[in-house]
Amino acid sequence: MTSISLPRRRLIQGAAASLALPAFATFAQSAGAARTLRVGNQKGSLSLLKGRGTLEKRLAPLNVSVKWTEFTAGPVQLEALNVGSIDFGDVGEAPPIFAQAAGAPLAYVAATVPRPQSEAVLVPKDSKIRTVADLRGKKIALNKGSNVHYFIVKLFEKAGLPYSDLNLVYLPPADARAAFEKGSIDAWVIWDPFLAAAEKTLDARVLADATGVVGNRAYYFSSLDYVAKNADVLSIVTEEINRIDQWAVANKDAFAGELSTLWGIPKPVVDVSVGRSGYGTTPITKAILAEQQRIADTFFDLKLIPKKINVLDAAGAGIA
Repeated sequence: MTSISLPRRRLIQGAAASLALPAFATFAQSAGAARTLRVGNQKGSLSLLKGRGTLEKRLAPLNVSVKWTEFTAGPVQLEALNVGSIDFGDVGEAPPIFAQAAGAPLAYVAATVPRPQSEAVLVPKDSKIRTVADLRGKKIALNKGSNVHYFIVKLFEKAGLPYSDLNLVYLPPADARAAFEKGSIDAWVIWDPFLAAAEKTLDARVLADATGVVGNRAYYFSSLDYVAKNADVLSIVTEEINRIDQWAVANKDAFAGELSTLWGIPKPVVDVSVGRSGYGTTPITKAILAEQQRIADTFFDLKLIPKKINVLDAAGAGIA
């Protein structure tokens, strides 16, 4: 056996070590430092994503763990974001506007496709109200500062009617349904699945939905700081949510069944809601945020928010 001198042995060992470094560096870069994504979810698509476990599998190579917390409503999620308790959540059109006006470090991440048929003005089946103009002066119940508040304003505007002709009664969905059943209000502006439930169980009639009036998107949000440091994570989250959406398109019956169990609502009601909803989630764009700006401007004009806001301030970086 030929012996190797000490200097030569060290040279060979050093070369082997240097060859191993790039591979180690690549592994370290792909794994990265340990990170966490804290998701605040309402009962819906995010709950289904949680149940499938696919997000955790996608994020594992990035050394990102996922923690889930369930909330009852969007505004509560946004409060949690404001105090630093969550990094991501889902919400309707209106709550982010109030949150931004209140100084929350909100960043829009993604948006659903428009879903105008999922909100509508309901009247009793035998009501004499037949047109939007017939609503002038009538008692109309809705949730103040919500997506349907914006909808009714724009519906009146499209019909050439002034806001002063609206006689609004501010009630949350459960109280509004009770008032509708008792006949103490003339109309109810509401969204699915409450809308579908009223149609199926109260025999309510749709006077007008939001088609051609407003888009009625849902949004996914994070904080400006989290977006700046974790764009890769949020891109994967958006992709996985959209996978749920695309599965729903191809499997509406199964999707309705899962939501029925999740919501505790009879499946025939959920079938109506699922059948008319739009499906698809995309990264946020300036064009989409322009829609939010119009809502924000309307709410400021109605004195629902204390100051004008620039929705693009909540855009994060790199939007199209």
